[in-house]
Amino acid sequence: MIEADRRKAIYLLHQGGMSVRQIARRMGVSRNTVREVVDQEGRPPQRAPVKPPVDPELLRSLYEQCQGRAQRVYEKLQEEHGSTLPYSSLTRWLRQLGIAHPPPLRCARVPDEPGAEMQHDTSPYVVELAGRPVKLIASLIYLRYSKRRYLRFYRAFNRFKMKCFFYQALRHWGYGAPLCIIDNTNLARLRGLGATAVMVPEMEAFARQHGFVFRCHARGHSDRKGNVSYCAA
Repeated sequence: MIEADRRKAIYLLHQGGMSVRQIARRMGVSRNTVREVVDQEGRPPQRAPVKPPVDPELLRSLYEQCQGRAQRVYEKLQEEHGSTLPYSSLTRWLRQLGIAHPPPLRCARVPDEPGAEMQHDTSPYVVELAGRPVKLIASLIYLRYSKRRYLRFYRAFNRFKMKCFFYQALRHWGYGAPLCIIDNTNLARLRGLGATAVMVPEMEAFARQHGFVFRCHARGHSDRKGNVSYCAA
């Protein structure tokens, strides 16, 4: 099948007055294909909807009887209805028909508010410098709502460098959110986990000086994404 962009290009060339032969040569397709695309005005051909191989109402009924166990639905279809539908196809149709329950979300969804929260994280990386692999620590902070990020790489990362990083990031932005979510790092956390974690007094004082507070995210939960602007250190 011809991609949508190529279909559009063929039709536009035809609209511009180019002959079928010229279009076929330029686009690397047959003349019949060019004529077909032109007849369809560059739109992809409409496919007839595929009907489920098993009555959807039967699937819903069996799914309820089997208390949501797809394997048992598969067995009953074979035993009682003589179905030859493969198990993988059955589970696909259960999803497509909206019968099977959707899988639980991997992460909690937290509503965002402009300027209310920033998040910080560190991750190890191995990059090639001067032809040899070098271990670096990536320190990343971002504004949760706008997804604006600031990133620097360090050969080693400690509490002093963490404070330097925050100072540079906030100066770069000219703004700091009142709340900074961090992972459960010992550089800022004295004891405890998640929302009940107690911060190192030095880091707590540093954050207060710059108008924000640290809070550790729940264990096993982290939601970080967005566009990156970075600097090397």
